[in-house]
Amino acid sequence: MTVDIKNYRVLQVLPHLNSGGLVSGAVEISNALQKSGHYSFVASNGGRREREITREGGKVILLPLSSKNPITIFRNIYRLSKIIKQNNIHVIHARSRAPAWSAYFAAKKMGIPFITTFHGTYSFKGKLKKKYNSVMTKGDRVIAISNFIKKHIINNYYVSSEKVVTIHRGINIDTFNHLKISDERLISFCKKFNIPEDYIVILLPGRITRWKGHKTLIKAVAMLGRDDFICLFVGDTQGRYKYFNELNSAIDKLGLSNNFRIIENQIDMAAIYKLADVVVSASTDPEAFGRVVAEAQAMGRLTVAVNHGGAPEIILKDITGWLFEPGDSIDLSDKISKALKLDDLERKEVSSKAIQRTVSNFNNDTMCLKTLKIYADLINSNNNEKQYISN
Repeated sequence: MTVDIKNYRVLQVLPHLNSGGLVSGAVEISNALQKSGHYSFVASNGGRREREITREGGKVILLPLSSKNPITIFRNIYRLSKIIKQNNIHVIHARSRAPAWSAYFAAKKMGIPFITTFHGTYSFKGKLKKKYNSVMTKGDRVIAISNFIKKHIINNYYVSSEKVVTIHRGINIDTFNHLKISDERLISFCKKFNIPEDYIVILLPGRITRWKGHKTLIKAVAMLGRDDFICLFVGDTQGRYKYFNELNSAIDKLGLSNNFRIIENQIDMAAIYKLADVVVSASTDPEAFGRVVAEAQAMGRLTVAVNHGGAPEIILKDITGWLFEPGDSIDLSDKISKALKLDDLERKEVSSKAIQRTVSNFNNDTMCLKTLKIYADLINSNNNEKQYISN
């Protein structure tokens, strides 16, 4: 006779709890576990999003999991093993490479399932780097956050396709709902950053880092042949002020300093999306998923994204948005122009289709349900195997 575990205890491990897709994923899964009657534990170096976990009842455990020092990684095996034993953890879920090595050996030591989520392509110049990355393929299940990432895993690490499961990232469709954004929120933002009421707003959200493609967009808007626009770069600089200054210099050289706003860490991103006439994702390297694209589409914004990575899985080309070739500022400018030329009826049609597709396919609830099902399947399979052996 086999007995399934009904209330399971999951330990997620990641480097920190500050910003980024892997942090958002960990927070969302932690909260879904707690709301479903399970128990969530999240181990990391900590960070500003800890409170989002603890206020739902999840437990945050501080460990030096951001370290790539081999000695620290080795010591973390024993730290995690102790946590697994003390808290009767049923499964461990790793979201980044350094903590994944510790988690992998801790899971083997303690006899529990090990799951990984592949959040990116990870560079692998040389055999040693590829070996370091390979821990992300050692999960009993490997979650890919897009079909693009699944293909990357199979083609580069020769993992069985049956082991790799695509679970697209989800977004909070209640937060990113244009009907829930008040005019007061828009007016407040416009006043704060001096955005004229009758100007077109072009938005590029995301960290202020070189590979996000800000310079491609700067060149593209300069080709629009109009000056009645404001272009917003909204994201965390993470101390990259050299690049920040480069962007300002590039803008100044084109005589567009009055048309750009570079804004750090805004909490009310949903309101900023609603303010935008066009949202752009211009990453020069492929995005593993494309959270910005999904958020913009959920808000019904006209969206122009680069034609690589996960973005083409979210946007239906020329139906819910537009795709341009990587790094091609001329193509990007052309696609922005096409979006801006739509009349009200055409704009509403694109917006409606974008919202419908995103809400149906890229929402948090679906992502969490699929992930929790993987936990349940592996936990109960492992439990039943132990019962069989003991009998």
